Amino acid sequence: MDSVATLVRSDSRRALATLIRILGDIDLAEESLQDAVAQALEHWPRSGTPQNPLAWLITTARNKAIDRQRRRVLETRYSESQKDLFETLTAEDGMEEAVLGLHIHDDLLRLIFTCCHPALARPVQIALTLKTIAGLSVAEIASGFLVPVKTMEQRLTRAKRKIADAGIPYEVPRPADLPARLDAVLTVVYLIFNEGYSSSGDGDLIRVDLCREAIRLARMLVRLFRGEPEISGLLALLLLQHSRHRARLDSQGHIITLDKQNRSDWDKAMIAEGQSLVEKALHQKRPGPYQIQAAIAAVHSQALDPAQTDWAQIAELYAALERRQSSPVVTLNRAAAIAKAEGAEAGLALLATIEEVTDMRRYHHFHSVRGALLRDCGQVSDAIAAFEQALLLTRNPSELTFLRKQIADLRGNGLASKA
Repeated sequence: MDSVATLVRSDSRRALATLIRILGDIDLAEESLQDAVAQALEHWPRSGTPQNPLAWLITTARNKAIDRQRRRVLETRYSESQKDLFETLTAEDGMEEAVLGLHIHDDLLRLIFTCCHPALARPVQIALTLKTIAGLSVAEIASGFLVPVKTMEQRLTRAKRKIADAGIPYEVPRPADLPARLDAVLTVVYLIFNEGYSSSGDGDLIRVDLCREAIRLARMLVRLFRGEPEISGLLALLLLQHSRHRARLDSQGHIITLDKQNRSDWDKAMIAEGQSLVEKALHQKRPGPYQIQAAIAAVHSQALDPAQTDWAQIAELYAALERRQSSPVVTLNRAAAIAKAEGAEAGLALLATIEEVTDMRRYHHFHSVRGALLRDCGQVSDAIAAFEQALLLTRNPSELTFLRKQIADLRGNGLASKA
């Protein structure tokens, strides 16, 4: 059953993207896919997985949509061309052939560009994409935007209605219209990867399916915008970060920090590709935030041993990133690098400049980094308090276990935090 659920989850996002394009309605596509997924989870464990699970999901969901259309009699919401499409794709075998010819992989990119239409506000673009592409729950998205769940539900509902009312097409726009949406598209691909790299949910810390999907989308963008260094920088960053995924958790799912990872488990081919991409991008002398982050990841990847890491260079790169993309998160990362290069006290001094920022007070990584630096300075009680604050701000089991271990080690009695 677990393997079936994993397979369904991995295919459902691509199925949703194709269904949205075919049906022209996000809500109808989501509802119909939910019905198809429920049917798959019920029947596949008994009858076996179909030869083409993705096509099965799309076929079944599309048939569910036809049933919903007939029951609701929503004639005004569907053009004659859509009804013709429904009628010509009745047989499952025919639908499977048609689906394979519709370039399913491209549908995800089409959907991202649709969600990033300039008619939608930037936060809504990102939220809608995270919902439809990354499959995040409304609660997870609301948490990331620091707004109530009800508020986020209303934003998403209005965004879907606006797409429908304005007749925004589900397609990659014309070349002349691409630049206006590119920045938002890069942001959502980056955020999809981030959710895979360190999940905000209460399941696995690493969602490899999302990481791979983001990398695939970045590759497609590189092909669409040949020679654009910032896109190459994004792809390089994703490859270099994902190259370490096998070394980041032990067999029990516990976090292994960067300095303790077995570097022979890092993906050498992925590292080589990422290093080559960032080098070529930087040679164009148009550095941007993704290229700088990729350069930071490349410095890490060059160190065969943790002691060989050039933390001074990493700190300088974070300073360059901060000048182009000033944010408390960048400052947090620069503080961690400075602590490695110059000592924990120097890192804490920089952290003090952002500790009153509301977003940092709500960000568990801030308190975790602060706890580690306080520990390195011998301030045990304050370090425990910082780690306990981080505990209150995360739901992920791997991160909770990691934080509790830090507290237990500091207390020296093997007991987990009362939190």
